[in-house]
Amino acid sequence: MTHSFTCRVYYEDTDMAGIVYHANYLKFIERARSEMVREAGVSQAALKAGQGMVFAVRRMEMDFFLPARFEDLLTVTTEITALKGASFDLEQVVWRGEDKLFRAGVQVVSMTETGRAVRIPADIRQKLSGTGH
Repeated sequence: MTHSFTCRVYYEDTDMAGIVYHANYLKFIERARSEMVREAGVSQAALKAGQGMVFAVRRMEMDFFLPARFEDLLTVTTEITALKGASFDLEQVVWRGEDKLFRAGVQVVSMTETGRAVRIPADIRQKLSGTGH
């Protein structure tokens, strides 16, 4: 299952040349990940309040292909490629129409607020895998 998230490039996202500053791609894909989790039926705020569990990025590998520019309409696709005991891997791609601009392989871990890894509960795993709906 691939999740899609649309966002627009605003002036604040760009450098003096009107090109998206490289670190802002991380904001775009973070928003897309958060929306994917929320739309899967997982409230990260409720998870933290009820079970003391949070998701955090552990590792990221990035490739930049083409620049996004001021006022571009972007689509971020997110796909879970592996769902493990205490982590999940994602492939996230930023598109402008048919043009691939950016790709990131992301590993997200499930942990306590103190940073100790913890298994993803079965109900959350089902929702993330797309079998919870």
